[in-house]
Amino acid sequence: MNSTDENSAAPGPDFLRHDTAPATAAVEGYLEHDAAVYRTLLESTKAIPWKIDWATMQFAYIGPQIEALLGWTPASWKTVQDWAARMHPDDRDKVVNFCVAQSKAGTDHEADYRALTSKGEYVWLRDVVHVVRDARGEVESLVGFMFDISERKKTEEKLAELQRELEALSFQDGLTGVGNRRQFDAVLHREWSAAKHHGAPLSLVMVDVDFFKSYNDYYGHVQGDACLKRIAAVLSAAVRPGDFVGRFGGEEFVLVLPNTGAEAARQVAERCRDRISAADIAHERSPFRQTVTASFGVGTMIPSEAADPIAFVNLVDSQLYLAKDNGRDCIAAVNRAG
Repeated sequence: MNSTDENSAAPGPDFLRHDTAPATAAVEGYLEHDAAVYRTLLESTKAIPWKIDWATMQFAYIGPQIEALLGWTPASWKTVQDWAARMHPDDRDKVVNFCVAQSKAGTDHEADYRALTSKGEYVWLRDVVHVVRDARGEVESLVGFMFDISERKKTEEKLAELQRELEALSFQDGLTGVGNRRQFDAVLHREWSAAKHHGAPLSLVMVDVDFFKSYNDYYGHVQGDACLKRIAAVLSAAVRPGDFVGRFGGEEFVLVLPNTGAEAARQVAERCRDRISAADIAHERSPFRQTVTASFGVGTMIPSEAADPIAFVNLVDSQLYLAKDNGRDCIAAVNRAG
């Protein structure tokens, strides 16, 4: 094989040679080309790049996509005041204070807020911020991206609404629509704590539909369900704003009356009894005018450290049984408020 000389060697492309520094003009050309490529990439994405000079608090750059999203031209974003002024008033203080504190600490961070459009509407944005430091470790600039998260927020709001609806359903009696036992437990705990804190009276009313088993046996369970719905509606209409009505179980209902003394609680029970009677729900098997009636147990006390809410429920329940032992369609009450 014939050897080849230097002049016959095929030269490799310069841009693949890492051991030979290109000429200064070539370096500048590459840098300009790279900068153009990076800029094109940044400005073709939905993420909106920006840079703020820390010393002057002025925008050094913001992507042209901002105009398509918010309607404000890039030239109108001069200082951080423009950024803050175009933020929803309810978000402004919290977000600005957070971002300033994180930036001063040199900590990268994110912030969600509603940004004002040129049409007066609001768009949810997320700012992802990187803090750039100089050689001394001082904050030099902030660079980051703005993302339109409006659709994500709409989804989050829908999920939150569904969660609220599910929570409401979990606290609602499926048949009558009033509160269920779970909600009663939560309400009693809340009102017990509040009454104990304020030294206020708390009253409880237990209601039991008289001769309901014989009602079901005579009219059937479908009609029995309809009867319970009517009783729940009557009780709900008879109580005051702020009072709680719930189904305790079966044909028993319970009322929680916050900040209510013994006499006022008895008046509520009397009103409920009168309205059930006035509803004139037919009950052929009842000895009381052949209409549906109810018995009531009422209790009042001022909660204390020594008292117990479960014992209070049992106390009122015992009054309910006393009312039934006394012939039904009546009220038995106990006052432990002192």
